[in-house]
Amino acid sequence: MTFDTVLVANRGEIACRIIRTLRERGIRSIAVFSDADRTARHVFQADAAVRLGGAAPADSYLNFEAVLAAAARTGAQAIHPGYGFLSENQAFAQACADAGIAFIGPSVHALNVMGDKIRSKNHVAGYGVPIIPGVAQPGLSNEQLIQAAVDVGYPMLIKPSAGGGGKGMHVVERAEDLPAILETARRVALSAFGDDTLLLERLVSTPRHIEVQVLADHHGAVIHLGERECSLQRRHQKVIEEAPSPLLDAATRARIGEAACAAARSVGYSGAGTVEFLVSATAPDEFFFMEMNTRLQVEHPVTELVTGLDLVDWQLRIAEGEPLTVTQSDICLTGHAIEARVYAENPGRGFLPTIGTVLQLHEATGEGVRVDSSLMPGLTIASHYDPMLAKVIAWAPTRLEALNRLDRALADTVVLGVQTNTEYLRLLLADADVRAGRLDTGLIERKLPGLKFQGADEHVLAAVALFLHGRAFAGSELAASSLADVNGVWTRPSGWRAGSPRPVRYSLGMRATESIDVRVVGEPGMASVSIGDGPAVEAGLLRVGDGACSVDYGGETRVYAIEQSGASVYIGADGFSLELRHRSRAEQLAEHLLSRDRVPGAVSPDVRSPMPGTVIAVHAATGDVVTAGQTILVVEAMKMEHKLVAATAGRVTVNLKTGDLVVLDQIVATVTPETSTTPGTSADKEDSE
Repeated sequence: MTFDTVLVANRGEIACRIIRTLRERGIRSIAVFSDADRTARHVFQADAAVRLGGAAPADSYLNFEAVLAAAARTGAQAIHPGYGFLSENQAFAQACADAGIAFIGPSVHALNVMGDKIRSKNHVAGYGVPIIPGVAQPGLSNEQLIQAAVDVGYPMLIKPSAGGGGKGMHVVERAEDLPAILETARRVALSAFGDDTLLLERLVSTPRHIEVQVLADHHGAVIHLGERECSLQRRHQKVIEEAPSPLLDAATRARIGEAACAAARSVGYSGAGTVEFLVSATAPDEFFFMEMNTRLQVEHPVTELVTGLDLVDWQLRIAEGEPLTVTQSDICLTGHAIEARVYAENPGRGFLPTIGTVLQLHEATGEGVRVDSSLMPGLTIASHYDPMLAKVIAWAPTRLEALNRLDRALADTVVLGVQTNTEYLRLLLADADVRAGRLDTGLIERKLPGLKFQGADEHVLAAVALFLHGRAFAGSELAASSLADVNGVWTRPSGWRAGSPRPVRYSLGMRATESIDVRVVGEPGMASVSIGDGPAVEAGLLRVGDGACSVDYGGETRVYAIEQSGASVYIGADGFSLELRHRSRAEQLAEHLLSRDRVPGAVSPDVRSPMPGTVIAVHAATGDVVTAGQTILVVEAMKMEHKLVAATAGRVTVNLKTGDLVVLDQIVATVTPETSTTPGTSADKEDSE
């Protein structure tokens, strides 16, 4: 069967990427969208689009009845699920089959066997695929797991059988810690996946995460397309991936590839899939099966760049019944490719998710550079979905050249209006161990404390103050012309007056409760700038326009991307970006009045949300007495939960309820310390009697 219409049951960059191949093949593409994605990029790129429902995934992208109805309505013969959402949902695959619509993925049998970690490990072990020593049996109680752990050995890893993406994994170093961690692991597994089945695995020392891409048709042919190194992870989430791995030699590559093919053959696999292995950096010739992902992977572009194959194109061909026309001997890995994931998150604030509207966008181009993106100017990034916005990929003849090319591409990437992790990605690429290929899954966590992120240094503060000063000047000139003022000196905010000039003050801060005064005297092109209590420095706004400004501060000239939205100014250069808030005089006065009655050094009574999101639980009510560290409410954004706790003991006032939306740094509760009774009062006497 040849497809002429395919529905893409996904969103974001992967939907855009699939639509691109559909367009190249002349296949009509159908996008689906939630209310939150009505103006998303994938909606505009498709030939047609159908609304699924509300912003919540359960009301839209996970509602397979609505997806199937959209396919029927538009005449789609096939559905491509991308990754995440319905891509590994057995019930959805079966519903597609029942409706006579092709599911662009493997069979329901393959999804069933490989969708459960315990079942898949026990299954592939019978086909000669090496597995990590451990316990993988369904239905075991905590007591039985504790007994079985003696043979597994320590350190070990507890994993939820139904899990994915690293969620719910726990490391156990000592036998005495196992009972308590098992209890926690079961709660997390049940909450996240609806299944509290756990498995135990020996923890491999200095582990490296190596995965092998496979292709299989409906006629029995199975090949592998080499491996990808995915060891650079934070909290079990991949950050940077590359192909091929700098660890494996040709002989090991052939062996691990054949093991991946054996795993695929064991379930009669068809389509594109990935078999994931764990390899010890100290014993690179040994590898152990972890799981099989029965879908396209986020990092598939690096395989495409080193093999020259379009994996989405082959998914379509295989689903149409076409046999593989490439054999294993045809596969040749040419050059090196590296991918970095761009997330809506703030590394400087613990990688908490961010939201906002894209005010300015520049995505890298050039030889060997590919960008798979969902971004566009004016796009609103909300808190409903995964925070990944784009992938920047670079190919070059050698690994070092690919690293340098990717770094340059990230430096050329500008996203203003939404905080991203681009600066963090550049810092990782510059690390000596990363550049040498000395990788393991714990590297990022070890390196994080030493990473120094760009803050609002004096040059940035001066640039923002001069930018605002220039805006004020432009406004004053307009006002002067409308009033026919022949003497602009009285309307320009230059600080001129009879006697010494009066500085114009700009209060700038990265947080709602922090700011620093920047004083400007003179016109924007030639001014004196003082930052905080520092000395006056000559500075000038050399050029501003087209979303950029050139600023000289103390004889050093820098160029920044810059945009203003309300009280916020977004500024960035060379991959880093910051949001600085220009605090009004009313805000400064209010903070000053609040701080007057606060004991020096005392903790602020305000509980603020460190990220935008939705309140999913409230654990205290107005009037309750809370202790320091007690959870008051929980905020969720982009699949991340964050507990907001009382910084001090006292009586709480809660301003929100479950379901309410919060913005960054919003005050969600206030804790008023209880007045203590002084010694010698009647209350003390009564207590002592």
